[in-house]
Amino acid sequence: MKSTPSPASVPATLGPALTLLLATATGLAVASIYYIQPLLGLLSEQFGVGSATIGLLPTLTQLGYGAAILLLSPLGDRFDRRRIIVVKAWTLVAALALAALAPGFAALCVASVAIGLTATLAQDLVPAAATLAPEAERGKRVGQVMTGLLLGILLSRVAAGSLAALAGWRAVYASAAVAVALLIPLLWHSLPRFVPATQAGYGALLASMAGLWRQHAGLRRAALAQGLLSVAFSAFWSTLALVLAGPDFNQGSAVAGAFGLAGAAGALAAPLAGGMADRRGPQAVIRVAALLVFLSFAVQALAPASLWLLVVVAVLFDLGVQAALVSHQSVVYSLDPASRSRLNAVLVSAMFIGMASGAALGSALLAALGWRAVPALGAMAALGALAIAWRSR
Repeated sequence: MKSTPSPASVPATLGPALTLLLATATGLAVASIYYIQPLLGLLSEQFGVGSATIGLLPTLTQLGYGAAILLLSPLGDRFDRRRIIVVKAWTLVAALALAALAPGFAALCVASVAIGLTATLAQDLVPAAATLAPEAERGKRVGQVMTGLLLGILLSRVAAGSLAALAGWRAVYASAAVAVALLIPLLWHSLPRFVPATQAGYGALLASMAGLWRQHAGLRRAALAQGLLSVAFSAFWSTLALVLAGPDFNQGSAVAGAFGLAGAAGALAAPLAGGMADRRGPQAVIRVAALLVFLSFAVQALAPASLWLLVVVAVLFDLGVQAALVSHQSVVYSLDPASRSRLNAVLVSAMFIGMASGAALGSALLAALGWRAVPALGAMAALGALAIAWRSR
């Protein structure tokens, strides 16, 4: 496989303005796959389908996203990343517009798959930020872009639910399409041209990800540790609404949506974690972050039921998970600059597997053993990540 020594055609130029643009675009892209969640009740009523059938919409979106992570994200190492970003952004606009105009449930299913496939635009923007950032500030700059991604995840539910209540569910997708479309000219004119890092064919590009997994122990440790932390993250957020509606809390969906703001408070600390990773080394940050996640869930599992404790836990464990992610990305991006898109695809795939597993395990444990089993699962998963981080010393 033939690689060029530098994946960008210009020196590192990621200043504050471009960082803000990339963070905004990343947040809007990843938010696209989460708008559907608070809309399911409205869609079930409008299209006359039951809860099991309407659940196909978020499932298809996630499946499309997971498939594109493996099949499309590695193309960033093979082609000009700026062109990929712009093309994928336009296709995301088209997918969101299709959802807004969907005449029936089948068309919305097709749009959901398309949204999942194209929302991986976020996973092209983050490696672009890592490539353009100065070496001494890479963790800080990537952390700032990741803040946009994390806020997109955490605030998308609140925004979609509020807008749907005011103007209907179609307005959510129409507004999202317009927002992404407005950013495309800015991305095209602000990003430099990226010289492909490899001339390998598509099949060889995909096969090389297995080689990267075998070659880099740091990639394996980062993927496994972040995957375990994602189990804890997803188990909490996928069961929170049910826990809050239960007898211990008796709270409605509005309170569940407001928890996204608590999680966002933790996500805002991601740039601080990136800066600390630049100064003290990413492994130190990962160990502290995994310990914070473990302690947050352990206290929640053992302490008396309290709404305020749930809020504090949401802030602290989100801070830990996001700090670990930024630091793991710092580790992974430093392994092979010519393979950043593929390295990122492996890391994010591990996260995707962890989140899917956390959602399934959390729901099963909640049904079988009650809500305290969910933070117990989170604590055990975080303890596994801490063990991996400790061995990485």
